[in-house]
Amino acid sequence: MIIPYRRKVQYYENDSMGVVYHANYIHWFEEARVDYMEQLGFGYEKSVAAGIDIILAGLTCEFKSMASFGETVIIHMSISSINAVRMTVEYRVVDAEDGKLRMTGETRHCFFHRQKGRPVSLQKELPELYDLLFKQNGR
Repeated sequence: MIIPYRRKVQYYENDSMGVVYHANYIHWFEEARVDYMEQLGFGYEKSVAAGIDIILAGLTCEFKSMASFGETVIIHMSISSINAVRMTVEYRVVDAEDGKLRMTGETRHCFFHRQKGRPVSLQKELPELYDLLFKQNGR
């Protein structure tokens, strides 16, 4: 079972209005993905060591309410679609104390081979990781 990622808002992540600067939410998405892979038993460093990067190809996010310094948020993520070359991940960021929705988002990725310099089939290049991610998609 995957445990949602918990994160305490740091002071440096806030802007002059005292709320989290929007770009930091995108960093949190990445932290949640890395944590997710570790929980699957295939840490991101194993993918990188095999020459495979999970490249960000696009993202969307919608702010619902703002987080501030000292608060803790929980980032729920799920793989909404995956094939051999692409993956889409959805996120819900909620306040850990009251459950208030802070943000929703989606990231789209491709599997990129560093040495080949192009997107590749994860199913062929890293079948163990592909199978783990594919199973999390509920298929």
